[in-house]
Amino acid sequence: MLTVDDAEFWENVTPVDFGSLPRLQDAVTVVGYPIGGDTISVTSGVVSRIEVTSYVHGATELLGVQIDAAINSGNSGGPAFNDRGECVGIAFQSLKHEDAENIGYVIPTPVITHFITDYVRSGDYTGFPILGIEWQKMENPDLRKALGMKSSQKGVRIRRVEPTAPASKNLQASDILLSFDDIDIANDGTVPFRHGERIGFSYLVSQKYTGESAKVQILRDGKVKEFDIDLANHKRLVPAHIKGKPPSYYILAGIVFAAISVPYLRSEYGKDYDYDAPVKLLDKLLHSMSQSDDEQLVVVSQVQRFCC
Repeated sequence: MLTVDDAEFWENVTPVDFGSLPRLQDAVTVVGYPIGGDTISVTSGVVSRIEVTSYVHGATELLGVQIDAAINSGNSGGPAFNDRGECVGIAFQSLKHEDAENIGYVIPTPVITHFITDYVRSGDYTGFPILGIEWQKMENPDLRKALGMKSSQKGVRIRRVEPTAPASKNLQASDILLSFDDIDIANDGTVPFRHGERIGFSYLVSQKYTGESAKVQILRDGKVKEFDIDLANHKRLVPAHIKGKPPSYYILAGIVFAAISVPYLRSEYGKDYDYDAPVKLLDKLLHSMSQSDDEQLVVVSQVQRFCC
C-alpha cells in the first residue's frame, strides 16, 4: 500500500466516490494516459459483460467488468466512471485478437473494496482465498444418473482436490458439490447473482477472506454430507509471483539450480513463455498441484565454467 509522508500532498485534492457494480449497457468513461500522446485521454463505452474472468497479472480469476471503451497500454490503473461521476472500476487489461475489437476489462469496486478491507483487517494483503478444487459441469443427464444424483439435485463434480488445501481433509474426487454457504449451485456451476443474472460460484468464494470458513454441501455415494471448510490462498507449484524477493537458486560444483516461477519463465523464454517454454514445464505450470507446502519445482539453470 503506497503512502505519503507529507500531508500537504492531499491539500486541494478531492477524492472520487466509489459507485456500485454497474449493469449491462450502463455507460462508462475511462480516463488515463495511454500511448498515442502526452495529455489525458478519455474514452467512452458501455458495459458489455459481467462475469468471473481471468486476471492476467494476478494469475487468478475474480469478478470482472467487460466494456467496449478503448483500453490501451498506459490505461492500466486509470479509473472508469459512470454517468454520475462515480468510480466503478479500474482499467487493467484488454483482449488483443484479430477477431476481437474494443474488448477491455476493469476491476470492479467489489474487488477493490475487498482488497482495501483485507488490508485494514490484517495490516497486509493476504489475497483472495480459494476452495482448492477442480470441477466439471454436470449438464449431461447420463452423467448425473451414473453418479447417483436425483432429478431434483443439482451441482458440479469435483475432479481433483489440491493436496495443500484445507478442503483436502473433507472433500474428494467424484464428490458432487451441491451448495456453498447455503446457496445452491446449478449443473453449469453458476449461482444466482442479481435479478435475472447468474455467475460462476467461484464468485462466492472470492467474497470471503483468507482464514474464514464456508459451509459446503456435497453428495457422496448417494448421501448428502455437510462440512465447514477453511479457505486459504492458492499454493501453486509454479508461483505466479515472488513478491519482490530475489530469485531462489543453489550452486553445487558449478551447477546452478533454480526454482521455477512465472518470473523465471518470463526471463528465460520471453513474454511468450506460455508458448515458447518446454512443454513439460508448461504442463507443470498449468496442471500440476503442490503435494506439500514447501514443494518446489527445480531445474538446472546453467553450468558455470571454472578456469584451470
